[in-house]
Amino acid sequence: MRENRPKSRLLALGSAGVLVTATLIAGAVSAPAAGAAARPSQDREAKGAEIAAARAAKAGIKWQDCPADWGLAKPIQCGWVSVPLDYARPNGKQIKLAVDRIGNTGTKKERQGALVYNPGGPGGSGMRFPTRVTNKNPIWANVAKAYDFVGFDPRGVGHSTPISCVDPQEFVKAPKMDPVPDSRADKTAQRKLARAYADGCAERSGWMLPHMTTPNTARDLDVIRAALGEKKLNYLGVSYGTYLGAVYGTLFPGHLRRMVVDSVVNPSREKIWYQANLDQDVAFEGRWKDWQDWVAANDAAFHLGTTRAAVQAKWLKLRATAKKHPIGGVVGPAELISFFQSAPYYDSSWVPVATVFSKYVAGDTQALVDAAAPDLSDTAGNISAENGNAVYTAVECADAKWPTSWQRWDRDNTRLHRDYPFLTWANAWMNLPCATWPAKQHTPVDVRTHKGLPKVLIVQSARDAATPYEGAVELHKRFKGSRLITERNAGSHGVTGLVNPCINQRVDAYLLGGELDGKDVTCAPHATPKP
Repeated sequence: MRENRPKSRLLALGSAGVLVTATLIAGAVSAPAAGAAARPSQDREAKGAEIAAARAAKAGIKWQDCPADWGLAKPIQCGWVSVPLDYARPNGKQIKLAVDRIGNTGTKKERQGALVYNPGGPGGSGMRFPTRVTNKNPIWANVAKAYDFVGFDPRGVGHSTPISCVDPQEFVKAPKMDPVPDSRADKTAQRKLARAYADGCAERSGWMLPHMTTPNTARDLDVIRAALGEKKLNYLGVSYGTYLGAVYGTLFPGHLRRMVVDSVVNPSREKIWYQANLDQDVAFEGRWKDWQDWVAANDAAFHLGTTRAAVQAKWLKLRATAKKHPIGGVVGPAELISFFQSAPYYDSSWVPVATVFSKYVAGDTQALVDAAAPDLSDTAGNISAENGNAVYTAVECADAKWPTSWQRWDRDNTRLHRDYPFLTWANAWMNLPCATWPAKQHTPVDVRTHKGLPKVLIVQSARDAATPYEGAVELHKRFKGSRLITERNAGSHGVTGLVNPCINQRVDAYLLGGELDGKDVTCAPHATPKP
């Protein structure tokens, strides 16, 4: 369920836009709420989270200029927070989390604390969040007056203690196998690749795999809160970041001050994660058609056909050509899907993807190769892509018990592919390592309201492909007193990063003054991209 395979790989968990004093220690360590049926191991982990938070509140964060190669210039500062690998053993092995911040731009009196950000993934880095201030992003200017913007790399990600499943240069090599199987032999080959990937995760990062869960990342978030000297957390989560927020709100309801969740993962235990990926395949097909309709309406700019059917015919022809002879020797169907899927993901990709497609049809194949092929010389980018995919896989595989029966995977994806062919098989192979996962798989947290949970603001576009709308409705039901803003007739992933005053003003009002509408709100869509 994450963004663009080797170069960027499927983010449903994706992202949009790129996140002490002794008197506060009491607030930092008040006991997290346990669910009604807390297991002994959960009690130990809750206690472990208290211990780790108390330790972090005392230690604070030693802020300094960020390392030169992180691309985070002054006045952004960076630091580290130590957290237990295993919260059931808080005094055992520790791992490091990279954090960064920029102070509020307003006065001391205007400051309301830190706003901590997670962009999704699992596997996304939040470290670029403070650049919304240095880049003078107008959408966030009001909120930046009141809050320090704090980003972090979650456990396993980037500058934090990272994990890996395969050599990064091997990971990005192209062309890959066509995700759509023509035969049983194709399926067998893909199953072997998935098993080898799972085995590679165990070989390279086995010591971390059992602990790469969303609940552990939520506990890490609470330790970061304490290290920042904050009694309560202000949080902005997009895509998978909404599930992280939902789990945090369930485990630490009394530690939350304000929370905005944008483009919501369905938190139902029945959906995490196998069914969520199947639901995503259906939603992607709908948004793919929306994009094709837009391309057809703008035929004067792109010359790809005046109807959705004509655009689809050109897509199928391109796919068939690339299957027979990979374009430039490197762009086959798998690489095409990785590139083209950004259009149903984000409206900001509509024009760039259509432009590349248009150039190809007009005879310029190089534009497509440049856009869709891996860059083997970009070793840092390839390390980041492989790491993001490793974390995505590790978290989704560890969070829940996945079907182990190949017959079930085959049946479900064969059936879906008939009506929703754009993404179904590509998504299936991406998640199949979870069927043979070599580490413990847990039971998902039962996300719901516990005592102390504040009112949460939920923002969602009605036609989101990566996180279908039903997820926002489900979280709204589970979090009492929450408010849902729906952007109708729109489907971009990550709504709070787009210009839509109906939404932007309400996010500001909530974060700045705690204000929510008396009832749920439906907003008109943001402006459609123009060629």
